[in-house]
Amino acid sequence: MTTTFKAKTRSLVVVGGLLLLMGLAFTSVVQAASLTNAEKYWLTYMREEEKLARDVYLVLYDKWRLAIFSNISQSEPTHMDAIRTLLDRYGLPDPAKAEVGAFTDPALQAAYDKLIAQGSVSDVEALKAGVTIEETDIDDLGVAIDAAIRKDIKTVYNNLLQGSLNHLKAFVSNLAKYGVTYEP
Repeated sequence: MTTTFKAKTRSLVVVGGLLLLMGLAFTSVVQAASLTNAEKYWLTYMREEEKLARDVYLVLYDKWRLAIFSNISQSEPTHMDAIRTLLDRYGLPDPAKAEVGAFTDPALQAAYDKLIAQGSVSDVEALKAGVTIEETDIDDLGVAIDAAIRKDIKTVYNNLLQGSLNHLKAFVSNLAKYGVTYEP
């Protein structure tokens, strides 16, 4: 092979690689553009809301050592990953910060701070904070499901909704052990 042939081949490989990358980037832009504004909003919001649940449960487990917080905090990363998969699929940026207790959305940051303050008062208040998280998640998922057009998004939200209903039952059951009756 001649040096010229090798150089041309190398140039074609580089150009082909660049075209592939550009095609992937274009596909992500097209996919994100094909979502409604409501779908984009709820995907990014639910990613951080699932993170909020995980972060609160981790902190409250460290404080009170109640098994429910450890158990449920272990399922929240699965919920976060399900939303992350959709964000990646549709080319949307991930709003979730790596640091526990840090949020991009100011409303979620305020909610986290409030829930940690409440949950730090007593183990019963910590369980009530868990109820609040799951009730909020259930309400928000209902709105997100109604706003979603795409089947894959609806499926993930419905799975998350079932998880939140199960978590709520677990918190209510734990509160009953303390003699506290749940009232929605």
